[in-house]
Amino acid sequence: MKLNIDGLLVYFPYDYIYPEQYSYMQELKRALDAKGHCVLEMPSGTGKTISLLSLIIAYQKVNPLHISKLIYCSRTVPEIEKALEEMKILIEYYEKETGEKQKFLGLGLSARKNLCIHPEVSKERDGKTVDGRCLGLTASYIRRKHQEDPSVEVCSYFEKFDTFGRDSVLPPGVYNLDDLKDFGMKQGWCPYFLARYSILHANVVVYSYYYLLDPKIADLVSKEMSKQSVVVFDEAHNIDNVCIESMTVKISRKTIDKCQTALDIMDKKVKMIKETDKQKLQEEYRRLVEGLRAASVSRETDMILANPVLPDDILKDAIPGNIRIADHFVSFLKRFVEYIKTRLRVQHVVQETPMSFLHHIKETVCIDKKPLRFCSERLQSLMHTLEIINNSEFAALSASASFATLVSTYSKGFTIIIEPFDDRAPTIPDPVMHFSCMDASIAIKPVFDRFQSVVITSGTLSPLDMYPKILNFRPVSMSSYTMTLARPSLCPLIVTRGNDQVAISSKFEAREDIAVMRNYGNLLAELAASVPDGVVCFFPSYTYMESVVSFWCDQGIMNNIIKNKLLFIETQDLAETVLALENYYKACENGRGAILLSVARGKVSEGIDFDHHYGRAVLMFGIPYVYTQSRKLRARLDYLRENYQIRENDFLTFDAMRHAAQCVGRAIRGKSDYGIMVFADKRYSRLDKKAKLPKWIQEYLKDSVCDLTTDEAVQISKRFLRQMAAPFKKEDQLGLSLLTLEQLESKEGQETAKLAQRS
Repeated sequence: MKLNIDGLLVYFPYDYIYPEQYSYMQELKRALDAKGHCVLEMPSGTGKTISLLSLIIAYQKVNPLHISKLIYCSRTVPEIEKALEEMKILIEYYEKETGEKQKFLGLGLSARKNLCIHPEVSKERDGKTVDGRCLGLTASYIRRKHQEDPSVEVCSYFEKFDTFGRDSVLPPGVYNLDDLKDFGMKQGWCPYFLARYSILHANVVVYSYYYLLDPKIADLVSKEMSKQSVVVFDEAHNIDNVCIESMTVKISRKTIDKCQTALDIMDKKVKMIKETDKQKLQEEYRRLVEGLRAASVSRETDMILANPVLPDDILKDAIPGNIRIADHFVSFLKRFVEYIKTRLRVQHVVQETPMSFLHHIKETVCIDKKPLRFCSERLQSLMHTLEIINNSEFAALSASASFATLVSTYSKGFTIIIEPFDDRAPTIPDPVMHFSCMDASIAIKPVFDRFQSVVITSGTLSPLDMYPKILNFRPVSMSSYTMTLARPSLCPLIVTRGNDQVAISSKFEAREDIAVMRNYGNLLAELAASVPDGVVCFFPSYTYMESVVSFWCDQGIMNNIIKNKLLFIETQDLAETVLALENYYKACENGRGAILLSVARGKVSEGIDFDHHYGRAVLMFGIPYVYTQSRKLRARLDYLRENYQIRENDFLTFDAMRHAAQCVGRAIRGKSDYGIMVFADKRYSRLDKKAKLPKWIQEYLKDSVCDLTTDEAVQISKRFLRQMAAPFKKEDQLGLSLLTLEQLESKEGQETAKLAQRS
């Protein structure tokens, strides 16, 4: 259908539209008109992706000078693929309606591991191994050697791309990762470098958050993107954590040992090259005098990671004299690594600011701030000169150099924490130095400053006003949309007590309470007996899940649970969890029914959908608060309080409730779906917790379902499931939760008439 959104003709590739999709597009257009940023919350399964793509591509076609590119960022490869499939449907609809081939290029970009077609390298499973082997076949010095000696192996796909691919443009169309690989096979070109090269002239690029937020990757991939781009962060409820992770470095004793091994290898190579090819070191020295940008030759293939933070003005500088000469720089790094090693010899926790660290290092080993700042880039230059291919051996040294660069660049928003042991094993010495980012806005600030519109969207962003605070930006628009339903297919319940009237809660003091664990087991056993197909349960942590399951086994409760359904458990091992998920799906498919026990913040809670019979009920045992004794978290909470006036309890509750909402939201993945959401903890009945749930869950949380016992919850569930068992066809939704173009226009006309009467 063709829609008129505030004067903009939008092609929408389906015959029906949800009312919230139309409202969402209107709000999005206002933000684009204002050339500002926005925060939009819309329930999962209501067509958020196609709404975003339809409106922004239509806007781009009408205003090519205002919007040159859409950069669509998602978290996982399946989400990237899903967005590209929706885009294909949209462009096919454009071509059907206009009768002409669209001059439009949309493509996805992912890691080398997902795009490599080299017969040997593509067999590798580990991403870092693929990166290292790719570097060993495409680096400029390897290619030079190949010209002199054809027996030196290079990547034929990259060579063909370099010879023919750079001058030709990828034909118009939408390319997912498999399409890029097929095209690469057909042409004999490397799909990864083809995608990297093509994103510059593509209309829409779909890739991971890290390509924009992690400065080490963004400098390589995204630095050429124009200011007139619109950036969308989809499923952005955890965006602050992504920002913090991308700027945080962890150095352990093992890291230091690996650094020392790498420096010994480097030292030998410098001595060897001095004897055999002194000219090469002199050439590098000359480039370093000219400035860092000149030193970064052939960055495209030679560098897997770029410098973490250096601004352009510094990159034009000459490298400080004391680290220009190769063996001087290796000695400098040895001194720096030795200093960190001595700092790790602590008996108690040390916390200090970057300024204090720099002062101490200058006093102790006479290392200045300026050479530290250039460490990362200087290391990359030397690795290129020494033709070091095995990147995995030097990963620890690169991390230490990144730490040196970060600590000397940032004075605010970071802290250094040195811990002598892990809190979980206080008798075993295991010192770790954390260079911890406390301010999520540092990583995302360049994105807000550089691009005219940034859209932050997800199904679980409540409360919306928290994101502008923690990311430090001013949105022109903030909206939360509910889910219009023709039948009440959501059934959220808050269970506060067991049948024995003992209050249930996962709070720390009640973790060992056998009455609470027994009531949790009875709740699951009774729901398993009355809910068909799949039931998914989430616990606040792995340790709590293990202790509860162990108790259930000892007390015989587990026998009652598995009487009706098979039981599968998520573990910290990825392969085991994948196997458990596959078998869980099989049990749901063949009618046996299954229960999956998993953990909030674990692998299952993010990005895996339990639609229709795979998740008829989701149980959230307790509130998934983050581990509050973590020193990194405590430092961040103090920083948020002092700089953004966000109280500790407000942030912790916000963080816990967004994860709880994310977990229970796995059950509803569309309007024809239905599911029961059980919040099993008395604390959910408090207003400060309920108010932080998304609007689309809140509106079904009537007072009558906010203080239930196990029996009451089971009775309501049975009644709800009987209601949902009634036949439900598309016709039942028409005019209510599903609109044709005529219904949409008449609804718009009625609303316009009402507004005219009021005025």
